[in-house]
Amino acid sequence: MARAGLPCETLGGGQTHGVMAQSGGDRYKSVVTPRRAAVAIACCWLVSLLVGLTPMFGWNNLSKMRRTEEPNATHTELLITCQFETVISMEYMVYFNFFVWVLPPLLLMLLIYLEVFNLIRKQLNKKVSSSSADPQKYYGKELKIAKSLALVLFLFALSWLPLHVLNCITLFCPSCHTPPILTYIAIFLTHGNSAMNPIVYAFRIKKFRTAFLHIWNQYFCCKGTKGGTAEEQGD
Repeated sequence: MARAGLPCETLGGGQTHGVMAQSGGDRYKSVVTPRRAAVAIACCWLVSLLVGLTPMFGWNNLSKMRRTEEPNATHTELLITCQFETVISMEYMVYFNFFVWVLPPLLLMLLIYLEVFNLIRKQLNKKVSSSSADPQKYYGKELKIAKSLALVLFLFALSWLPLHVLNCITLFCPSCHTPPILTYIAIFLTHGNSAMNPIVYAFRIKKFRTAFLHIWNQYFCCKGTKGGTAEEQGD
């Protein structure tokens, strides 16, 4: 049976950009310059390539399969069944992929969001200051955005943790039998996670929804954007 490999998104980077872009345009433009954004994107792709291609550099089950075939070696070449668990090492999937590149960033982002919610709630509980016109409205918007992006983080964990838990069971309990249906559901969740984020952003954040409608009308419905979308006109 085939199992999915690495998550198709980098935790933290995109969500941090989302918080900054939504909560303050001027701050976002001053911190996230085109050069910095390009460097960040390039680093994400480079790390993803290095992590994803690690099995091709030797961390795989090829040597183990060769040792297994040696007692029955013949003049024919080694035939490998094209299955994920047959080729990819579970040590790589658990120790390197999960324990290094998934679990620590996930826990870090969880701590960051808890701190963000704590700070925003403290500001909401303060009395209206004379130096701010409407802090309740401002921090209420910040809280809504933080909740939306925290939902994305929750959906990521919900989609990817089941598969990694199954990988841990496979590695640490070889005698344990995992029902195939659970594996298929876990794989389906990992693939479905990529489709969840645009839906969450579109329903929870107005600017994302406006951008999606703009792209949909221009490239799929072949409608002109001279007057903009209805939401853009209403802003």
